[in-house]
Amino acid sequence: MSRVLILSWEYPPVVEGGLARHVRKLAEALVQLGTEVHVLTRGDDALEAEEVRGGVTVHRVREPRRPRDLAEFVTWIEHMNADMLAAGVELGDRYDFDLVAGHDWLVAVAGDHLANRFRCPFVVTIHATEFGRHQGWVDKHPQSWIHGVEAWMAKRADRVITCSYYMRGHVADVFDLDETRISVIPNGIDPMDLQPVDDLETLRSRFAAPDEQLVLLIGRLVYEKGFQLALEALAPIIHGRAPGARVRFLVAGSGTHEEELRAQAEQLGLMDHGTFMGWIGDDVLHSLYRIADLCVVPSLYEPFGLVALEAMASGCPCIVADTGGLREVVPAGERVGLRFNGGDADHLGVMIERMLTDDELRERLVAEASEHVLLFDWADIARQTLEVYDELIAAPAQVPGQLT
Repeated sequence: MSRVLILSWEYPPVVEGGLARHVRKLAEALVQLGTEVHVLTRGDDALEAEEVRGGVTVHRVREPRRPRDLAEFVTWIEHMNADMLAAGVELGDRYDFDLVAGHDWLVAVAGDHLANRFRCPFVVTIHATEFGRHQGWVDKHPQSWIHGVEAWMAKRADRVITCSYYMRGHVADVFDLDETRISVIPNGIDPMDLQPVDDLETLRSRFAAPDEQLVLLIGRLVYEKGFQLALEALAPIIHGRAPGARVRFLVAGSGTHEEELRAQAEQLGLMDHGTFMGWIGDDVLHSLYRIADLCVVPSLYEPFGLVALEAMASGCPCIVADTGGLREVVPAGERVGLRFNGGDADHLGVMIERMLTDDELRERLVAEASEHVLLFDWADIARQTLEVYDELIAAPAQVPGQLT
């Protein structure tokens, strides 16, 4: 049985995004396959420094309060890596690890140092890149610094894992890597995790009347998620509807682009026709898919597209941008969802109107999607991941970053 150390800057109950959920589900699924998994992460004084959760041994380093200023964030990350490295060295005195796996640039330095110290392979999973998040504009601090760390990390790793074939090509191109060093393993989903609140009818009544249709936009409110396109597409639909066929929208999430989106909605005359919820917990989040008539994922940059997968698993029809990993989550052919030309608000408007007015289409897509999501089972994803781990563990020791 192999023993693996996974580093992640977040792990439940510390959740800032999808990364924590991904690492938890993967770690627990690896345990089910017989792997001994340790996770090194951060936490506050209210959490145990070491505990077993779902069969995974979780080790937490204490952290100072996260700074609000972006310039200080880089220093905070450096301190976190130093603390993780110190904690990891102590773990190395207690356990012999066969492999170190790091998730994204936030833990790259600690992960690399620990793998070298343990003389074992170093695997990194790149969930997104700073280059992609900022459409290539990484010439200013801190984007330039983060991009540099990502490039160094990708070259140091013995193997890189990406969540889509799109991301494999993107990472290979941006960081000048041979694609043979990059394994594609998709994100997973467990429909049993998507548990709604008990009273969905009451929840829906907060946002739409019984005779109104509700369009859901969900995720981090940042520019690359493309919610500005969705608002632009919705404006003529909402204003052009007769009283008996009204459409409302619901924006769930928070982020740096929120105020701009609110201002745009105000300018388009939409504020009386929708709701900005802000950040919400998982129980309400999962319920929103159940009460919406349509979920729109209009991303400009999307490594994978977990929101679309969650919507499909919850019985909510979806429209996604024809870009990035969304093409793999929602394949062409109008079988499990609709796609629109990425960046084209007019075309998105056409697709929204079509979806909201074609009951037969919505029912067919929902039925097909319920089968499609089974392809993203965590047990299968863990098996694919373990195959990568086992291959590296069995390979002769090489200079870091040279294994192909």
